[in-house]
Amino acid sequence: MITINHLRKEYPNVTPLKDVNAEINRGDVISVIGPSGCGKSTFIRCINMLEKPTSGEIIVDGVKITDKKCPINLVRQKMGMVFQSFNLFNHMTVIENIMAAPVEILGKSRQEAYDAGMELLRTVGLTDKALNYPDELSGGQKQRVAIARTLAMNPEIILFDEPTSALDPTMVGEVESVIKDLAKKGLTMIVVTHEMRFAREIANRVFYLDQGGIYEEGTPEQIFDNPQKERTIQFIRQLKVLDKNIESHDFDFIGFVSSIEEFGRKHCISQRIIYHMQAVFEEFCVQIILPQLPEHFKMNVMVEYSPKEDVAEVKIKYDGGQFDPMTSDNELSLQIVDNIAESIEYSAISSEEYTNFVSIKIK
Repeated sequence: MITINHLRKEYPNVTPLKDVNAEINRGDVISVIGPSGCGKSTFIRCINMLEKPTSGEIIVDGVKITDKKCPINLVRQKMGMVFQSFNLFNHMTVIENIMAAPVEILGKSRQEAYDAGMELLRTVGLTDKALNYPDELSGGQKQRVAIARTLAMNPEIILFDEPTSALDPTMVGEVESVIKDLAKKGLTMIVVTHEMRFAREIANRVFYLDQGGIYEEGTPEQIFDNPQKERTIQFIRQLKVLDKNIESHDFDFIGFVSSIEEFGRKHCISQRIIYHMQAVFEEFCVQIILPQLPEHFKMNVMVEYSPKEDVAEVKIKYDGGQFDPMTSDNELSLQIVDNIAESIEYSAISSEEYTNFVSIKIK
């Protein structure tokens, strides 16, 4: 369906894409992942020529769209795009937003476009919002309308550029659910996303972008469970580990606890284990260890989760002289952690930064 050969995109101060090569088959659902700034959005915008490549070629369904003589607007009729910022027309109602392109570009009658638009709104669960204006909708509802508007053109290919990044976390699920349903219908889809659980669930192939190209590709199982190349391994490991430093008694406690919640949800960890990880952090780090540390100190907290064993491990390293938390006289906090933990291990260590290490496993 799409062939990309030696795609390069240069800007005055940076070259995000140096040499991208890919074959995308009809019906593929591709998740595009990678570190910030690696060119994910540039890549997807080049595919429909919203960004003009510096060099290389892109062939869509047999048509070389990088050819200057290519009627790109005709090609775009079979290629829909969903943006992270919705891009709805605020002066039009929801149904008018969906009807506009089929009437103006495809030449459909207003009645035909209206009937098809209402059916699409039914598909995304928003028939009751047909006469509302975009400003009257939540972010999740706006994105679902944007998806319906894209589907109104009957595209064979849909490009999604970070479709949930502008949404409140409570709205992400409703948009992901719509995209998952589309993935089952045989459309060719390319999804740039930072939601790794979502990337894994919807795709049959994953592109990991780094160093100016597709650094590694494979099935979701290959990329997320068994990456082969060093930078992919590092990227995936960072996804599976929450690693934070604390260097002040007045640190952002609420933000830290929230990051544990976010980490847990991203990896589909049960709410029980998430609560237990938060409790271990609060009771061990905040109630037992922190009061023993001097004014200036270093503490590192790392949370890891093994889905195969359904076990979380909280690892705590800190300086300030040797101190075994299990010798604390804070019996209440010790009892809470003891009831949660499968095992607790303490060891004194000698490194340049830390003198103590604690590992707490939670099931």
